[in-house]
Amino acid sequence: QVQFVESGGGLVQPGGSLRLSCAASGSGFSVYAMAWYRQAPGKQRELVASITNDGNIIYADSVRGRFTISRGNGANTVYLQMNSLKVEDTAMYFCSARPRYTNYLNWGQGTQVTVSS
Repeated sequence: QVQFVESGGGLVQPGGSLRLSCAASGSGFSVYAMAWYRQAPGKQRELVASITNDGNIIYADSVRGRFTISRGNGANTVYLQMNSLKVEDTAMYFCSARPRYTNYLNWGQGTQVTVSS
């Protein structure tokens, strides 16, 4: 089983920045890709960004050019640098990881990001 430790959420004004961090751990769980999802109240969970061990990166259209996903050195860590934040970025952000050839099935507890003036 895999576990996640997420941090970095908070309250920020529009146009501000936040950096989310996530560390995954678990015996017998081989991480191939990591991702950030988000879920706003009353909406479905959506992919924000993902990154594989091969360096392949995917961004949601709504965050491309503003958010940057990256992996840490060595350990199974992933970061999400969020710049030029908008009110519509307000959501609970969840970290996830998966082995190769599988879907994202495991989630962290989430970290709240609130963008408000």
